[in-house]
Amino acid sequence: MNREAAGAVSREAAGAVRAGRGGVPDGVVLVTDRRQATRPIDEVVRAAVDGGVRWVLLRERDLPRDERLELAGRLRAILAEVDGALIVAGPDPLDGDAVHLTAAGPYPPPELGLVGRSCHDPAELTRLSTEDYVTISPVFPTPSKPGYGPPLHPAGLGRLVARTRVPVLALGGVGTPGHVEACVAAGAAGVAVMGAVMRADDPGRLVRALCAAVRTGTPAVGADVPAVGAGAPAGAPGGRWTR
Repeated sequence: MNREAAGAVSREAAGAVRAGRGGVPDGVVLVTDRRQATRPIDEVVRAAVDGGVRWVLLRERDLPRDERLELAGRLRAILAEVDGALIVAGPDPLDGDAVHLTAAGPYPPPELGLVGRSCHDPAELTRLSTEDYVTISPVFPTPSKPGYGPPLHPAGLGRLVARTRVPVLALGGVGTPGHVEACVAAGAAGVAVMGAVMRADDPGRLVRALCAAVRTGTPAVGADVPAVGAGAPAGAPGGRWTR
């Protein structure tokens, strides 16, 4: 795809988010990391989309902006086929309208169609203002989230979910259906998955299993988690959030 075509797809996708077609991320959200991927990012995303992913969070923040912009356009084209949406890590939406910000800032968040924020503890949750959703991490042990303290585990995730009024995506070490079930049971609207899918020999097959676990929404065997839906606003059934 050339840059002109990628730009056209980006503008169309941005309009879709502004129109509310994309809603708020839930289910299985794929986070990219080309350094862990066993194949080109485009191929991993294509396989994940075929497996059921409808939200992708583009990282790759070390790339020059023009290369990252072109990559964003290619991924938006893949997602557009299934009415999916791309979120960009950092304050620059790369010609789109959806970003995911770090706990460090910026504050207040930019006025865009969709804004997410990374959080790790109660203090960071208190700083939320107009964000549409948050990720809470690390839930399970993971080398991808060093420096943020010990893993929360599902019980800790549930306690933080209860402290916020926006949808929560569980992040960090999520890689099995059991992990997903435990996170949903703790009140998460979904999970954000990176390494497990990036490194998978068959990303589509893994994603299908993870998506099925979101739909069941039952605790993993032996998991120490609060009741399904803990922390969800009134009227949100079984831990599922609505906007």
